Amino acid sequence: MTPATEALPAAAGRRSARVVARSLFALTKPRIIELLLVTTVPTMLLAQRGLPPVRVLLVTLIAGAFAAGSANTINCYLDRDIDALMRRTARRPLNAKEHEPPVIRPAEALVFGIVLGALSTVLLAALVNWLSAVLADCAILFYVFVYTLGLKRRTPSNIVIGGAAGCFPVLIGWSAVTGTVSLPAVVLFAVIFFWTPPHFWALAMKFRDDYAAARVPMLPVVASPAVVARKILIYSYVMVAVTLGLAPYAGWLYTGCALALGGWFLAEAHRLHARVAAMPGPDTSPVPASPVPASPVPASPVPASPVPAGPVPAGPVPASPVPASPVPAGPVPASSLPAGAGPARVAEGACAGLVRPSANPAPMRLFHLSIAYLTLLFAVIAVTALLPWGNW
Repeated sequence: MTPATEALPAAAGRRSARVVARSLFALTKPRIIELLLVTTVPTMLLAQRGLPPVRVLLVTLIAGAFAAGSANTINCYLDRDIDALMRRTARRPLNAKEHEPPVIRPAEALVFGIVLGALSTVLLAALVNWLSAVLADCAILFYVFVYTLGLKRRTPSNIVIGGAAGCFPVLIGWSAVTGTVSLPAVVLFAVIFFWTPPHFWALAMKFRDDYAAARVPMLPVVASPAVVARKILIYSYVMVAVTLGLAPYAGWLYTGCALALGGWFLAEAHRLHARVAAMPGPDTSPVPASPVPASPVPASPVPASPVPAGPVPAGPVPASPVPASPVPAGPVPASSLPAGAGPARVAEGACAGLVRPSANPAPMRLFHLSIAYLTLLFAVIAVTALLPWGNW
């Protein structure tokens, strides 16, 4: 979901406890945790049809934050090599800065992440119920092993499947109150599942060059902006349709608000699609594959300039023109790019190591709107769960 890119100063010499604590906190990606908790509380209110016991609410939020922080910290540990290559994440505490060692050592981050996960399990199992504890553990394992290790560096579908890890908080919140996982919780899971690709692809469109430099095949790296915008639009329609699946349980007030918010989101998705369609240049369509031969491009011969007989006149000697060597068109495979190579064009279905900056259709507008949309949708769920009216 939303990335945390806090820049923290590296500690020179002995590290202070304050710097270490702040750095470990940054590894948990607190902004993502905030968004996860925004979905957990309304789900618990809806499951209770009112305010659940305060102890259950607080323990679930704290343990849920620990579980999310565990998954995010271990993700930072595993992805520290590619994080160092991306400007957006280069200043995370596990990355060295300006010839200084990283603020947090990799082993420390790994231990911290495991400890957070263990604390989450103990709190939920001892003070809530075992189902919530198991679901929290499943979320951590899914994010670490399925998304980070299994999908992220291998397929453009990484965030579609891996995004399911961010849907577990609604299941945890529902099970914490009811002890079960019933249909409304599954609907909320599906809402977040289909919300995640438009949300994250909009961000990846903005930072396409970052992901390409790290050779992570996010969809905007391996597909044209037109393809990405079209898929964002499709997932947006599915997401809005799924939100209406909660209507029989949440009531007419929620249904009306969900329709209004869904219309707002779809209008913005159409706006992005239209702006991408109007973009000039080759970025609006996939670049045809035209592999570069493995052998280096032969240098064009430089014709020798005739030297006149006799004394050389004083003053500068004009340089002979050197004809430019032809460069084949098409994308350059990542394997053929030496370190520090210049920009390359990216064809759909192939991830290059570097790409030239792409025209920006303002995808960050949709990214920020998606956060506002999800927050407002779950706020409506919370309000309608507390109101004595609004049901069918």
